[in-house]
Amino acid sequence: MRTIGTAQFPDQSALTTVGVHASTPDAVLDALFLPFTAGLLDLPADGNVLFLRARDGYRLREIARPGWLCEQSLRPFADALARSGFHVGEATAAARFKLVLVLPPRQRDEARALFARAARHAEEDGIVLACVPNAEGAKSAEADLAALLGTVSHLSKHKCRVFWAASRASTCNPSLLETWLALDHPQPNAAGYLSRPGLFAWDRVDAASALLAAHIPDDLHGRVADFGAGYGYLATQLIARCPHVTALDLYEAESRAIEPARLNLERTLRESGRELACELHWHDVTVGVERRYDAIVSNPPFHQGRADLPDLGRAFIAQAAKALVPPGRLWLVANRHLPYEATLAAYFEQTRNVVVQEGFKVIEARGVRG
Repeated sequence: MRTIGTAQFPDQSALTTVGVHASTPDAVLDALFLPFTAGLLDLPADGNVLFLRARDGYRLREIARPGWLCEQSLRPFADALARSGFHVGEATAAARFKLVLVLPPRQRDEARALFARAARHAEEDGIVLACVPNAEGAKSAEADLAALLGTVSHLSKHKCRVFWAASRASTCNPSLLETWLALDHPQPNAAGYLSRPGLFAWDRVDAASALLAAHIPDDLHGRVADFGAGYGYLATQLIARCPHVTALDLYEAESRAIEPARLNLERTLRESGRELACELHWHDVTVGVERRYDAIVSNPPFHQGRADLPDLGRAFIAQAAKALVPPGRLWLVANRHLPYEATLAAYFEQTRNVVVQEGFKVIEARGVRG
């Protein structure tokens, strides 16, 4: 463990997964590999391949060869890749590949930063190949890759667009490359917190989190955890509002949130003058945590894409109950319509709606059932 300012952070950060199901996007993977099955491109025989935002699936397991490096920042998806035997990690800055595969996200600045990373990691004449569902901005993503690398080829399948270009110094736009790489650096959002594109509510303070923070009592004490911490907003509010908290653990599924969260905590601790042990964990809370807490706060995820999946929030509640000491307290915010009451009643002796406002509800639950 290393000490930074007045906070302590583990050398190997670990996060919590938002409990998103690691289902495989087989249609997207099938479309991604179409240029190879159609004979338009050849897979590197030596396995010199980088796959950015990789997802597990039967098509990947059919086509991938030893040596492929898969990057995935969301813990449940990374775990699924590892269970299937893939090498999951992060490419070093100097690493170059004959083929870089990309599954770009919906958020455009995050996608542009990913395209820039793909171009940087591709060797001269190496191929950058991406696939995007038509409904998630495929044409715009293709236009972005063309702006960065020049001429782009494309095919369509399963309502997805797969497109690719060779990475060449003569056609790559170096100014655009550097500008887009910088998009992924932690940067202040509208509220002054460091964040980065693509994180939940990355450019602002989420209204639900702000409502929860406004009602967190100042008598929370001891070791406290934030389940689904994002870039650290709720944790900074705990530091500022709860003087009896002695240790703070943040769990977040998206590893890209860890660095801005760390920086936001450091600044808050520095400004408050407090000495507080803080740890950030890349870990899926839906599979449980090892430590026990006096209190847990959470703005749990409840959707994947545009679909409500209240089971995600229920899983957070269940694991929070298991992680709390018997008299422990859970402070939770959720969309007003989500049916969490039965789950809360099953795990806690007492629950109450603290406030219902602007479509959200803040709930306190205490007294873990035996």
